[in-house]
Amino acid sequence: MQGAQLKKHIDATLGSGNLREAVRLPPGEDFNEWLAVNTVDFFNQVNLLYGMNIDGQMVCKSRDPIEVSAPKYVEYLMDWIETQLDDESIFPQKLGAPFPPNFKDVVKTIFKRLFRVYAHIYHSHFQKIEFGLIDKKELAPLQELIESIVAAY
Repeated sequence: MQGAQLKKHIDATLGSGNLREAVRLPPGEDFNEWLAVNTVDFFNQVNLLYGMNIDGQMVCKSRDPIEVSAPKYVEYLMDWIETQLDDESIFPQKLGAPFPPNFKDVVKTIFKRLFRVYAHIYHSHFQKIEFGLIDKKELAPLQELIESIVAAY
């Protein structure tokens, strides 16, 4: 499958309610291509979600420690990820072009950093996103899970 076909497969299986099937590599597909398509998709989704509403403040640190607000951290992070995604030596654009030997490590780093943003959005801004349609008591298990994950980072 090419990138667009893999994206359609992702959308179809993710909507099926079977999470294991949604993340399973389709038979006969290239593992790195699958990672690449999912990385771009996750980046786009987090970027869209973040762009909807965030105005909070949070002290975040990069590899070279600097204190920045949450919006500035996300701006730097999204710029960095976009640079990685646009670099054809990391994310080849031509079908069949080789991926670098450290591709999986690059993807892990991108996902880890995107997850921090995703977790921050839900931990600190979820009430704003869901427009108060869900009672706080119903959100408690989700909050506890996210708080434990955030604490691990």
